[in-house]
Amino acid sequence: MEQTQTGQDKPEGAAARALNADASAPSGHDRPERRFSARRKLAAVTRLLRGEPLETLARELNLTAARLSGWRDRALAAAEAAMKERERDVRDEELLRLQAKLGEVTMANELLERRIAALEGGRPLARRRSKR
Repeated sequence: MEQTQTGQDKPEGAAARALNADASAPSGHDRPERRFSARRKLAAVTRLLRGEPLETLARELNLTAARLSGWRDRALAAAEAAMKERERDVRDEELLRLQAKLGEVTMANELLERRIAALEGGRPLARRRSKR
């Protein structure tokens, strides 16, 4: 136990969290549930993954077990997706550069085709005779 400035013992760990947490039951209570930041959600999910019981943690945080397990499921899905991504290398940057160049050339080609069509006016350009 820590001591406060007044000399009183201050509880630590779960006891301290219990004093700070709302003692009310999750949901169905008069007071609306608090919004959790992404950081607080991640902290709660981390505690779940480290083995704290779902019901106990939900009660301590004044959440439903369903909401807390939903956060856990979304965090695990996001972690799985992150593991599937491959790291970028030099070839990726060259590929992006070449794709951008291809886009530029394609646009220029389309503009030239439109200009030719406008000049032809629906008929092919006349053949020119050589000046010999």
